[in-house]
Amino acid sequence: MKIMVTGSNGLLGQKLIHQLSKQNEVNLLATARGANRLRMQEGYTYASLDVSHAQEVMDLCLSWKPDVIIHTAAMTQVDDCEDQQEACWKLNVEAVDHLIKACAATQAHLVHLSTDFIFDGAAGPYDESAAANPLSFYGKSKLAAEKLLLESSISYSIIRTVLVYGVAEDMSRSNIVLWAKGALEKGQPLRIVSDQFRTPTLAEDLAQGCILAAMKRAQGIYNISGKDQMSVIELVKRVARYFDLPTDQITEVTTDTLNQRARRPLVTGFILNKARRDLDYEPHTFEEGIALVMSQTAQ
Repeated sequence: MKIMVTGSNGLLGQKLIHQLSKQNEVNLLATARGANRLRMQEGYTYASLDVSHAQEVMDLCLSWKPDVIIHTAAMTQVDDCEDQQEACWKLNVEAVDHLIKACAATQAHLVHLSTDFIFDGAAGPYDESAAANPLSFYGKSKLAAEKLLLESSISYSIIRTVLVYGVAEDMSRSNIVLWAKGALEKGQPLRIVSDQFRTPTLAEDLAQGCILAAMKRAQGIYNISGKDQMSVIELVKRVARYFDLPTDQITEVTTDTLNQRARRPLVTGFILNKARRDLDYEPHTFEEGIALVMSQTAQ
């Protein structure tokens, strides 16, 4: 199977390349904007690709003819999307339209990443049939991309996920587990929200869910996240318990005190029954995820 990954320099993209490059039956093409930032250079081919450029996308797909494209490239910083709406739309919506057209031309299956931020947080955790009502421009852009797929004639999987954490090679962005551990160790005063609930997702689990959908050419929408729903403050306290760190510097706050530029849904998280049934997906517990993240930082 020929599999092409977009956004291969990102956290999820890196995990996909590491997992897929070990599979003998996969011919793998990694793509991202600019140079390849992965230290591992074996087991795949790399090509620079700007997914917001329609002709680049079509030319590469016509020349390489992938069986499956796993599309991870996106603008995901929620407040930046609120401030830079044109750039957000170009990368999160128009790029998906370019990929849909390329998949139509090559008969490729598209695995597309979406988010719990398409929901308003009034009735989480959600299953795949729940009605969307995004609060932020980021959520609106991801829902618009989903609608493009739903209205298309191509073969596709929409993979929705929640609060992804993990370790990337260049560590250009921290993850919530390492951030919480570092701040707690330094005794920094922390203001943590208690009214936002999520099912935090280990990046390796998300990559595995994408691969399962790709291999099966699974049709439709799938929730791929962690299985433990918790508030953000509970998440930080579970990190503290895991490392036996004090929590007396944590102050509980509510979302409305943060003055964030983009609105966040309060209660999300996902019900995973469909992914378990159709894909044999089974994520790590949160504590197992912490252990894996820490083992990678020690390497």
